[in-house]
Amino acid sequence: MIISKKGMSYMERNAYFDNAKLALIFLVVFGHMIQPFTDGSHGINTLYTWIYTFHMPAFIFLAGFFAKGSGDKKYIAKLAKKLLLPYLIFQLLYTGYYFFIGKDDWQTGIFYPHWSLWFLFSLFCWHMLLYWFKKVPAVMSVSIAVLFGLIVGYFNEIGHTFSLSRTFVFFPFFLIGYWLKKDHVLFLTRKSVKIVSLIVMIAVASAVYVAPEFNTGWLLASKSYGDLGMSEFGGIARFLVYVTSALMAASILAWIPKKNTKLTKLGTRTLYVYLLHGFFVQFFRKTNLFEINNAFDLFGLAVIAAIIVLVLSSKPILGVWQPFIEGKVSILRSVFGQKKNIKKQHNENLNT
Repeated sequence: MIISKKGMSYMERNAYFDNAKLALIFLVVFGHMIQPFTDGSHGINTLYTWIYTFHMPAFIFLAGFFAKGSGDKKYIAKLAKKLLLPYLIFQLLYTGYYFFIGKDDWQTGIFYPHWSLWFLFSLFCWHMLLYWFKKVPAVMSVSIAVLFGLIVGYFNEIGHTFSLSRTFVFFPFFLIGYWLKKDHVLFLTRKSVKIVSLIVMIAVASAVYVAPEFNTGWLLASKSYGDLGMSEFGGIARFLVYVTSALMAASILAWIPKKNTKLTKLGTRTLYVYLLHGFFVQFFRKTNLFEINNAFDLFGLAVIAAIIVLVLSSKPILGVWQPFIEGKVSILRSVFGQKKNIKKQHNENLNT
């Protein structure tokens, strides 16, 4: 039985946390699918904004929950192999792909992350920051992280390059995840909390609906306050976004099932979906392949998003892309090993 630093068996982790990761990666893909249609529909814009209030904060929170916080050289080298190497590989792959499909902004520097690749760069930085922040008491460390997240917005020079803005802005969610224990998280699944969470989710959806001029750049966290049109009072606005995102993330996590299902194991493969779904989404956007004219069209996009998640979580995809994402070939080796054993057994049967 495999035990994590939080004292959970592997099966216990699957039952809740992998279900959460699977639900969130679906929302990541679905959110990216509907983004091009936000300008033409108030309802879709509301749904898109509502999803973005929580899906990345919750994802980052879960990443922090499983972080070890070790700072030794072996751990750093392992992190670099796990995060920075795939970042460099996919930065080059997306550059070539964007050029192939005729996307205008294909020419970017190696440290100007293409689209969703910022997460890998920031995740590496969060692990590095954790080495120092874990030495500070929990409440104080989170308070300092929030303060950094508020201050960074006043510097126009800090933006998408090196994913610096997002690294500082989203770090509090990673840090909160690190400090909380299993019982703290599973407390959210209590019936009383679920009732409150429904109120929170409906209230936020209603607020987003009646405030259509809300700039979603506040949720993307890649721009300065000046770029968002609020140079003086941006810190107050970001603090309100922090509170909203924290409440929404907790509300969504309250409804994650704790039982192990046939789909639960897919929650262990979300990095593959995250890195690869952009090839589909960017193609859809460039070719204007889809339209949303009614609720059935929206449901159809949700189905397509679910199919993308299932396909990119499949064993064949994992086998092909594992060398690029994890730097190993264990899946391919096991497949060819099984074929070799089957062939050997077949030959033995023929000789008997």
